[in-house]
Amino acid sequence: MKRVLFLFGQLNDQDIEWLTDVGMKRHVDPGEILIQEGRAIDNMFIVLDGSLSVLQGGADAIELAQLGCGEIVGEMSFIDGRPPSATVKVVDEALVFGIPTSVLAGKLRSDMGFSSRFHRALALFLSYRLRGTVGRLGHGKAEPIDDDQLDDMDDELDPNLLDTVHLAGQRFSKLLQDLRSH
Repeated sequence: MKRVLFLFGQLNDQDIEWLTDVGMKRHVDPGEILIQEGRAIDNMFIVLDGSLSVLQGGADAIELAQLGCGEIVGEMSFIDGRPPSATVKVVDEALVFGIPTSVLAGKLRSDMGFSSRFHRALALFLSYRLRGTVGRLGHGKAEPIDDDQLDDMDDELDPNLLDTVHLAGQRFSKLLQDLRSH
């Protein structure tokens, strides 16, 4: 669930309320493709429940990752405007929260405070992901990293972010509660 904590830790309560107002929850069935590699998307998603698989390579696709509650998908395409580089397929029945990218882009243009907080959150999130990827690949290391080292790296958070984790968790719990009641 760490990914959403980056976002919700940087945004304020009014930002979360705005997201709740403009976004839409969506039930997705097992086997459904949420994001198709190479095809433009019109939503960025937060996984609220269930599990999804990130696949790459078409018919002979390999699984890159499994995603669960609190993961964010579609953020790379939102940032760079390019089609997704992977497919996201639902493994178990899931509930996702879609944020229309056109509405989000408009908010980012019109509200500089929100824009600053949102872009900082995405930068932190993507930096964290890249560090994990570099660690898994062992870039610049003479010897590969073992599984225990990977587990330790995945659980590390920047001490500067720890102050916001509790608040982010509360905000995400409130979002889940609000969405379940509607």
